[in-house]
Amino acid sequence: MQTVLHKTAQLGQSLWLDTISRKLLRENGLADWIEKGVRGVTTNPSIFELAIAKSEDYDAEIRDLAKNGKSVPEIYETLTLQEVGAAADIMLKVYDDTKGLDGYVSLEVNPLLAQDAASTASEAKRLFAALNRPNVMIKIPSTPESIPAIEACVADGINVNATLIFSVKQYASAAEAYIKGLSARANRGLPIAVASVASVFVSRIDSAVDPRLTDKDGDLRGKAAIDNTILTYAKFKEIFSAINGDWRALEDKGAKIQRPLWASTGTKNADYSDVYYIESLIGKNTVNTVPPATLSAFLDHGTAEDALKQDASGAKARLARLLEAGIELDAVCNTLLNDGVAAFNAAFEGLMKSIEIKTKG
Repeated sequence: MQTVLHKTAQLGQSLWLDTISRKLLRENGLADWIEKGVRGVTTNPSIFELAIAKSEDYDAEIRDLAKNGKSVPEIYETLTLQEVGAAADIMLKVYDDTKGLDGYVSLEVNPLLAQDAASTASEAKRLFAALNRPNVMIKIPSTPESIPAIEACVADGINVNATLIFSVKQYASAAEAYIKGLSARANRGLPIAVASVASVFVSRIDSAVDPRLTDKDGDLRGKAAIDNTILTYAKFKEIFSAINGDWRALEDKGAKIQRPLWASTGTKNADYSDVYYIESLIGKNTVNTVPPATLSAFLDHGTAEDALKQDASGAKARLARLLEAGIELDAVCNTLLNDGVAAFNAAFEGLMKSIEIKTKG
């Protein structure tokens, strides 16, 4: 069955599913998505809060684990490793069929460690070893403090999803950390076929910028997020190009490019198309991770065309106008990064409290 998801893959972009739940894994839901063209899965603390805390699907197992002496953090880890491992097993055929390009499932490190590189790296190493599957990625927030953890984990051969990226500068730091990590492996004579993506958050930028625009600049509404992504994609092509000697030397030894992954691509503004952040971001050597409702809409009425092949000059001109309107995109992105870390922390802490309550239920 050929779908628009398969056509998107033919254009060079893989569509991943941004959710996980017990029903998805145990009622053939993920297998159905794979048949429709899904090629990976991403999770985060908010997704697990929705799956575990806000449903009754795990309640009996939580009580059993508590009766067997498991602490709340141990229960959380047992459940998340179990679900990510099960999803990775289901996705393994995609991993094999694409020769390791796709078929990955991502699990995020404890977000409370986002400002502690050493603890983040240690946690990532432990989780990756516990899952013990080739098609798992560990998500590490790309905060300034955690960029060294990305480099260290890649150097240790851990597949990394560098996440919570908003600005082009932040993206470049994550990409350079990946290259440095691979170089460290190469210098030690170790295999460098490590997989990585860099998750760039999209729609939240428009949610932050649009309300600040006046009628004078109304034509810029709904443009900042896409334009920022276009410039990020241009930076990606610059970093992972033949003219970058550091990258070329690694590529000659078998290194894989770190693909940009567009995240936060569900439409939040009802004035925009429900597939706006899919159709506008299709491009070669990219990934888009999409919530189920948005992906269903794309299957129903989406169109797959290469949208990122255009020149970046238009994006630069519009962002210059944004600055003239008093909106500094880098400042917006820094705020969104801090807000993103805080939101994942809150989701994680909320999930811990919910599990504690369920252990007594």
